[in-house]
Amino acid sequence: MKTAASSVISDNDNTPAQSIPRSPRLLETLLANLDGVVYRCRDDAQWTVEFVSEGCLQLTGYLPEELLLNQRISFLELIHPDDRQMVRAHVDDCVRLRRRFDVEYRIVHVEGAIRWVWGRGVGIYNADGEVEALEGFMQDVTERKEAAQALQEAERRYRSIFENAIEGVFQTTPDGTYIAVNPALARIYGYRSPEDLIVSLRDIRHQLYVEPERRSEFMRLMEEHGSVSNFESRVYRRDGDIIWISENARAVYGDAGTLVFYEGTVEAITERKLYEAEMRHQATHDALTGLPNRNMLHDHLQRAIQSARQKGGLTAVAFVDLDQFKYINDSLGHQVGDELLKTVAQRLMSCVRDSDMVARQGGDEFVLVLQNQTEGDVGIAEVMQRILAAVSRPWQAGDREFHITSSIGVSRYPTDGKDVETLLKNADSAMYKAKEQGRNNFQFFAPWMDTQVSNRLEMLISLRRALDQQEFKLFYQPKLSLKDGRIIGAEALIRWESPEQGMVAPDRFIPFAEEAGLIVPIGEWVLRTACRQNKAWQDAGLPPIPVAVNLSPRQMNQALPEFVANVLADSGLSASWLELEITENVVMKDAEKTVATLNTLKRLGLQISVDDFGTGYSSLSYLRRFPVDALKIDKSFVRDIARDADSAAIVKAVISLAHILNLRVIAEGVEDEEQHAFLRENGCDEVQGYYFGKPMTVDDFTDRLRKEAVQAAP
Repeated sequence: MKTAASSVISDNDNTPAQSIPRSPRLLETLLANLDGVVYRCRDDAQWTVEFVSEGCLQLTGYLPEELLLNQRISFLELIHPDDRQMVRAHVDDCVRLRRRFDVEYRIVHVEGAIRWVWGRGVGIYNADGEVEALEGFMQDVTERKEAAQALQEAERRYRSIFENAIEGVFQTTPDGTYIAVNPALARIYGYRSPEDLIVSLRDIRHQLYVEPERRSEFMRLMEEHGSVSNFESRVYRRDGDIIWISENARAVYGDAGTLVFYEGTVEAITERKLYEAEMRHQATHDALTGLPNRNMLHDHLQRAIQSARQKGGLTAVAFVDLDQFKYINDSLGHQVGDELLKTVAQRLMSCVRDSDMVARQGGDEFVLVLQNQTEGDVGIAEVMQRILAAVSRPWQAGDREFHITSSIGVSRYPTDGKDVETLLKNADSAMYKAKEQGRNNFQFFAPWMDTQVSNRLEMLISLRRALDQQEFKLFYQPKLSLKDGRIIGAEALIRWESPEQGMVAPDRFIPFAEEAGLIVPIGEWVLRTACRQNKAWQDAGLPPIPVAVNLSPRQMNQALPEFVANVLADSGLSASWLELEITENVVMKDAEKTVATLNTLKRLGLQISVDDFGTGYSSLSYLRRFPVDALKIDKSFVRDIARDADSAAIVKAVISLAHILNLRVIAEGVEDEEQHAFLRENGCDEVQGYYFGKPMTVDDFTDRLRKEAVQAAP
């Protein structure tokens, strides 16, 4: 007798009946090949299974017979405990309403793993409308659910990052309308909320950018490169304040290759820009008077010479030196002397035009650059007379009144020189002539002024003799750790013990040695002597410390690393106990060559520090490239940190900058407890100065090292 299924197939097909599979076998094969489980169960408390297909093993880990009639586990028990009530309620509602049930839930695999399934089914009713059974189909959807959950988690994290980012995040249309922004961007631009920003800021080019052409530049870069990086601009906040921002953005294209929107980030950089501007100002201006310093003077004078060369006209350089300043400075102290210098700076500025320059050369020396002197020497002389009169006006210091005068030397372009160095040198010579003439006067340079020449010649002869007859001595000034007050280094300082002049300070003979080229053999002597002495201290059993040696600009050449290596080898001193100090001006004179030389020196294993930091013109981008270990804050800043807010701010900034670049900070010229406390509180690493110890002879420094070693012994 044929089954219904086989009957249908036989009636509609010419295939021989004996080749057609029997219907039960066909159904069994179909069910076995389904990617899921077909089941029939009773509508009782356990949903007792009456039939389940072979897919049960793969999905649940149980054999079909283990589920039949609840022999090992019931269908309801397969469902995760947290989902049973939900699934039961859904199925009961659907059966009651005679609807198909469709639900996703979790089951527990025989091995304990959790799997997600999707189930569909219907209730089977008898003639009286009562539910006889439930029939349905289950399929494993674990991968899809996990993928969906991962996507939701990613979206949640993205939304959290977007909402809580410190940087502003945005999407804009190419025509300059915001599509989406995060709360940080609203705060940066001064809006109450992202929605407020989107509604209010409808025209980025004109409402946001202070210079609308910056938006044009932004668009140009986007068209050329598809992105912008570190795009800095000034923008308006909602309240009208102007701030600096840095943008990073990219263009986003659709499937068809059309531009959809721009997206990116915004960082507020106003503080950094102000800091950089302040650092640039300090690099080109004198910290005390606010006047341009010698670096800016040289640049300005060079431009003045080029302008005069192209357009014609007379440019004058006036070298102003205060008379008796040393007497006031030594008698009344540096603070009074500084006030006098600031007063003189203001008086000099009042005597010149806006197109002229007044710069501080250093100490009590000022230089004026006067351009386009159409009235020749007569007009220059009138300016000089005004300066002499202005400087000599009475000046009050406490309850005492002083009358200070000045001596001025003048050189002219092109008559007295055609380059910066010559004009400054000749103005200096004329100034010395003015002093010889009794001070409080000015002198134009003349070729016969040879006073300076004869003085220099005499000094140079004495220096050559000093080098030959070993008249130089090395003194050592201790460097102390601010953490525990221990001596952690020393600076080797040269002194000249002249038979005629006694002990001569370096600032009196080093400039002449530099000019004559004697600084190279003198510098080599210093390095050899310092390395030998440091090795001798170590051989005597004293705690090892690095000794710092200053390098002259003339020593910074390709042969220096080889010479240093030879000195270390000859002395037997390990390179780690040698520190070389270079000034900012040396660093920036030829930055590329300097970097190469310093890298070669660093490979020897020694330490390198930048001396007099803050007095020159350092480029921060170059400073990051230099292989230096420490910055030394110049004593001119340290001197006023306890009473001058500007000096204190500069010192704090240098300490912060150095630590950001992983550099040690050394403060020199520390003379009192106030300075010491300020530096300690602001994180300075090392100090040196008279407060901790003057430069000492070898014997005195040896005694101090020995005493400290005894005190440190357990």
